[in-house]
Amino acid sequence: MYKNVIFDLDGTLLNTLEDLADAANWVCAQHGWPARRLEEYNYFVGNGAPKLLERVAPPDVELTDALRRQTLEEFTQRYNAHRSDKTTAYPGMREAVQTLRDAGLTLAVLSNKPHEAARPVVERYYPGLFHKVQGALPDVPVKPDPTLLRRLMGEIGASPADTLFVGDSNVDIRTAKNGGLTSCGVLWGFRTREELEAEGADYIVDIAQELVELILA
Repeated sequence: MYKNVIFDLDGTLLNTLEDLADAANWVCAQHGWPARRLEEYNYFVGNGAPKLLERVAPPDVELTDALRRQTLEEFTQRYNAHRSDKTTAYPGMREAVQTLRDAGLTLAVLSNKPHEAARPVVERYYPGLFHKVQGALPDVPVKPDPTLLRRLMGEIGASPADTLFVGDSNVDIRTAKNGGLTSCGVLWGFRTREELEAEGADYIVDIAQELVELILA
């Protein structure tokens, strides 16, 4: 049995896609850029807000440093004001996390969402269930770079041998590999089984209860 579980946030614990898409499309509207379809955001998100905005910008737009800063500020303000409009916890995940917490595991979240946004949104939907929530920080590489993963593991006293990393995308599987952790991909998020298999996920689960059974086996 694992002693620690580190979860991705968007696409794993919470379905945040519509709120992220709405905020990004609002930025597009401010600059006269065409809105993107919701399904496109399945592959736009996952690498942090700066990369998301780079992906939604039209290819003929020159993304200067000033424009990047402006669009990031616009996105951040809009998203923070509307981040719970349509976001929901995935079916069975609150109960699954509660079960793991009751079993004595140490639970944490590592997200490419900015830290100031990640903590309150986790607490809103999973109040009191996670020992540590770590979001993206300025001037620190985001996942799949293992810098924040290793820092987080040190803070919760975790080692690669007793920790499982759970996520929905190739970014998460790469993060686990870069940190020397076992990985579990989930199929209720933004990406596909094919992507998770191609990335070499150690386990793949279809529903929350299956994840619990894997962890507590």
